[in-house]
Amino acid sequence: MAAYAALLSLMHIIDNLRLHPRPPINLHHKQAHFLTEKVTHLLDFLRRYNPRLGYSTEADPLELRIADAAYAAEDIIESHIVDQITGDGGEMSFEALYQALDKVIQDMNLIEEEAMEIERGLGVLDHVQENSTYSDSKRSSSMVGVEDVKIQLMDKLTSDCRDLLIIPIAGMGGTGKTTLARAIYQERLITEHFDTCAWATISQEYSVTQILAEILGLGNDQHSSVGELGEKLHKHLFGRRYLVVMDDMWDIQAWDRVRVYFPNNKNGSRVVVTTRLSNLASDLSSKSSSLEMGLLDEAHSWDLLSKTVFAEESCPLHLEEIGKRIAKSCKGLPLSIVVIGGLLSKSEHTSEFWEYIEKNLSPIVNLEDDERCLKILQLSYKQLPVHLKPCFLYMGIFSEDEVIHASRVVRLWIAEGFFIKPVSGKSSKEVGKMYVKELADRNLVLVHKIGSIGGIKECKMHDLLRDFCLREARKERFYSFVDGEDETNARRGIVIPTTSMEEVEHALQSMPQTRSLIWGQDGKPPSLRLRWLRIIQSTKPFVYQETMLQLVNLRHVTDVSLEEESVFPSMQRFWNLETLIIKGNGSKFSLPAEIWCMPHMRHIQVKYVHLPDPPVGHAAADDNGDDGGCVLQNLHSLKRITNFKCSEDVVKRIPNIKKLGVYYNEFDERLQVENLVSLDKLESLKFVIFQPPPKGTEGVSRMDGQSLNFPHSLKKLTLGLHYSKFSQQVLGMIGVLPHLEKLRLDSGSFEERKWETVEGQFSRLKFLEISRSTIVEWKMEGSHFPRLEKLVLRRLYYMQEIPLEVAEIPTLGSIYFMNAAN
Repeated sequence: MAAYAALLSLMHIIDNLRLHPRPPINLHHKQAHFLTEKVTHLLDFLRRYNPRLGYSTEADPLELRIADAAYAAEDIIESHIVDQITGDGGEMSFEALYQALDKVIQDMNLIEEEAMEIERGLGVLDHVQENSTYSDSKRSSSMVGVEDVKIQLMDKLTSDCRDLLIIPIAGMGGTGKTTLARAIYQERLITEHFDTCAWATISQEYSVTQILAEILGLGNDQHSSVGELGEKLHKHLFGRRYLVVMDDMWDIQAWDRVRVYFPNNKNGSRVVVTTRLSNLASDLSSKSSSLEMGLLDEAHSWDLLSKTVFAEESCPLHLEEIGKRIAKSCKGLPLSIVVIGGLLSKSEHTSEFWEYIEKNLSPIVNLEDDERCLKILQLSYKQLPVHLKPCFLYMGIFSEDEVIHASRVVRLWIAEGFFIKPVSGKSSKEVGKMYVKELADRNLVLVHKIGSIGGIKECKMHDLLRDFCLREARKERFYSFVDGEDETNARRGIVIPTTSMEEVEHALQSMPQTRSLIWGQDGKPPSLRLRWLRIIQSTKPFVYQETMLQLVNLRHVTDVSLEEESVFPSMQRFWNLETLIIKGNGSKFSLPAEIWCMPHMRHIQVKYVHLPDPPVGHAAADDNGDDGGCVLQNLHSLKRITNFKCSEDVVKRIPNIKKLGVYYNEFDERLQVENLVSLDKLESLKFVIFQPPPKGTEGVSRMDGQSLNFPHSLKKLTLGLHYSKFSQQVLGMIGVLPHLEKLRLDSGSFEERKWETVEGQFSRLKFLEISRSTIVEWKMEGSHFPRLEKLVLRRLYYMQEIPLEVAEIPTLGSIYFMNAAN
């Protein structure tokens, strides 16, 4: 909810000022104490507050008052910070700051008294599932009740008809069209039947180039034309038996504009299209080729609900009748059933709570389908633990059908201040990952991709769930679209591609309170004069502008494109910066030395940028342990750094680094890479050497283990030695890393062009990839790699054979062998 997020954000500001070694302002210690106390009390209240109110198009008045009070405190504090750093607008005196905050504290006192009065009332706080249990068991998928449709689809895909067939799957939102298509797409029978398979998501707002690029597996190709991509796709599909799934199509023109690139190879190729529109299904193909996803009957509805809540266990007898009535109330819509099931699975399994859910479902049973589903989602949202509510609503900022990287959304949650204190000793990032999993466990986000060693890597959001987030966010003034039409006084603004730059500029002028800007536009943005802006999250290249130097409260800046080096000389003005991701070639500039005195920095990613030595005269820590702001305690991720000098001084200044990506086009002892072993918190390392050998020497140099050693904390390692050899010494050293689960060996050659693994090495490795190497022979025993789950061999043109012993690895689930040039 917006109120809870506002309080957390205010607490985040107070804590950052308190912990900063050189804060731009100092709050009166007494006021800081009172503010912290009031915020803590109101947070505790909101964790228990759940008024017995039905669905309303208006936000709860008390929650709005709490949010407004927190916003008022933020505005006062951040205005003073901006004035202090920039000198613009006239500085607020310390006395004026004190008086303004004193008024806010008095307002919070009144709100706190009202909250206490409410708590003393009867029946107002009810059924808040704060202490939900976290189960790691995987509930069964929502394929219950569609077995007949699944069989029909399998038959159509593998039938003897040799012509290219278009197979539409039609049905209302939430009936499981995408779930069915995805399940079939991943069936082993299907993947073996077709030579190549591809998936593209269309949505209401689509790009033909993006559709073609997605089918080709090229990601977001912004450089090729439709004709170029279409020709490439036609060549790729020609002569092959192919399956292409086009998910969530809304317009026949989307198919008409790409159909010419799908050759009819007369070999049984198929195109599956999912759509909500029955008339579109008729336009795409004959009725005999179409499939209709209907609603579930009562028996299948209960079966799906029971499996969602209890997985493979049986429902307790005292809950069965109530459960069947709850399932019936969902009117056969699978999405509604799995969302309610996600709620019930996380609650106490008591008759009282289940009857409460049934009672709240009763008034919405006879509504129209989409409206009924949205109100079922409202019930599930209302029962979310309060710490998950802002995180869930935040997912609506991403565009329809967008693949959302879990690490990206977690960084945004952190920048927004949604986490304050570590949970059970976990870092903010670990807490964020836990929250993503909780939302997935409740079926509020869809898992799109699991990482190579486990954990959710990518997720998506169902259209109806996103629609609900947008409705609720507008109601609570949590965020709004920057389009001149959305008049809510929200703290977060979303710029979508269809809004003209003139409309964006006009709308931003009336949104001075904006703290977060989610940028989805092409082209150079208008001059930013949002003096309180903290977050610029860009999905398109966001061209840097001089006025950004006035945005001294920035915490999170991504995908900003630099035309010149002017951003860096005044970097320390951004006193609170946590995330910096710069697009483009960083070889034009270096990070400034003052980067070492930015204590809140968490994530730096600038392509091939040089990291300077720490400033001379700034010790890593004095005798009293005071680092003077020159130890980056919070820095966890440092990526794409060129010629990283790993001196002892640098190691001391990044003691908690967990992800590191370094590239060397110069490599010698001056870079002191032997000190990498001292980064004892490092979990993920990408280490790449591009340095060609000197003229007149052997074409490939040998990389030994004397200058290269890795910390035992490593879980993921990518080692790219483009002009060097993987020596047995280095491979042996890697093999004994006790926690290593993922290993990529790229481009290096092997001594004598062979690799002979040893018993006891790679004991925890789950993922292994060898690519672009001249290896000829690989010798191993069946007992080696005892936990390997996935093996990828890419562009190994000289390898004679995959060792037969690989087949003896009991945990191995897949082998990918690709010698194509892509």
